[in-house]
Amino acid sequence: MENYWDKAISFEDYVQTGRQRLENPANQQETDYKPYYELGLQRIERTLKKYAADEEQLKELASKNFDGKILIISEVWCGDASATVPALVKFFEGKNEVRIFLRDSDKSLISQFLTNNTESIPKVVILNNDFSVKGSWGPRPEYGRQLLAKFKADPETYTRDQFYNDLQLYYAKNRGKDAVQEILELL
Repeated sequence: MENYWDKAISFEDYVQTGRQRLENPANQQETDYKPYYELGLQRIERTLKKYAADEEQLKELASKNFDGKILIISEVWCGDASATVPALVKFFEGKNEVRIFLRDSDKSLISQFLTNNTESIPKVVILNNDFSVKGSWGPRPEYGRQLLAKFKADPETYTRDQFYNDLQLYYAKNRGKDAVQEILELL
């Protein structure tokens, strides 16, 4: 895990990488994903403007005495990540170091943290100081998982568009609070 941590980047570099890929795509995937990079960057900015850490959650974090690190496997184009990653970065700011590992740069890390045999992101890896894994979380809070299950159970009645719309409305209203809480429970 220490090698992945060393290859991970800051949140600022993560956002800058997304901007660079939007403006100057280096390959066909980045070209194809341009609308998603644009939307992801807009959502990141919205989350950064609207997010405020919950005082009770800050107290809970302090009571945990967790002095490890937070490694997030992510990509800017991901809708779940654009709502969750900036909230987590802001929540842990000044308390625990957070770095982001770009999933598509090296699949060997995400392959260790699959969700139902998929490379779903974001994936949060909670590391102790010795780089052992304390726990992992992701790619979305429980409410998001329930929406996904509803879509998968009956995609004709609850369409993909409805699922994505409901999920983004939830993220906009919740502002990362549920994700933070679920991660706190793992510390």
